[in-house]
Amino acid sequence: MADNVSNPVADIGELRARWGGFAWTAENERQAKVVIGRYPPGRQHSAIIPLLDLAQRQVGTQTNTQGWLPVPVIEYVAAYLAMPYMRAYEVATFYTMFNLVPVGRFHVQVCGTTPCMLRGSDDVLAACYTKGMKKGTTSADGLFTLTEVECLGACANAPMVQINDDNYEDLTFESTAALLDALARGDTPKPGPQVDRKTSAPEGGPTTLKEMVTDNHDYRGQWK
Repeated sequence: MADNVSNPVADIGELRARWGGFAWTAENERQAKVVIGRYPPGRQHSAIIPLLDLAQRQVGTQTNTQGWLPVPVIEYVAAYLAMPYMRAYEVATFYTMFNLVPVGRFHVQVCGTTPCMLRGSDDVLAACYTKGMKKGTTSADGLFTLTEVECLGACANAPMVQINDDNYEDLTFESTAALLDALARGDTPKPGPQVDRKTSAPEGGPTTLKEMVTDNHDYRGQWK
């Protein structure tokens, strides 16, 4: 798994020059107030996770990437919530949903935990490698950052990847390569299973309670 704590941007002066003036956009300011309003008075620190996520997304919009959290941006969010910077930094470094280094337009997070490994995550990684990716780095064109992560919770549909906010499941070498090509072209591939199944139903469709696919069917009359 990529290190979520170290920051290769050594020159804090460059960071402050680029991000020291960070502030919410008007829309994100409204959204931040909505989020804080969900918590009782005096408990605004509880909003730190959604506000860090909001800040990361704003950085992503400004850089045409998935987004990350430079130190001045974390400082801004901490000050906005009137909490110590270190408390905000602790949250940002604990959750891998937050990127503490720059990433590409598409953050490709390949699950390498046992179910995905047994079902072919090595083939998924191999497809990423053929596209010039290396774990823990961003491709030369700035499109893809590749990370191997722990369980993403779609074990029944292994192997899978999370790319930005979407999961792609039931992957093979070929379907992974096609998915990456589609993203590189600017297409929007359909998330979820990449085989003929709905969510985690059996491939090809359900084998029992088939009527429930289209209707809340009442089976009571069939009970003996």
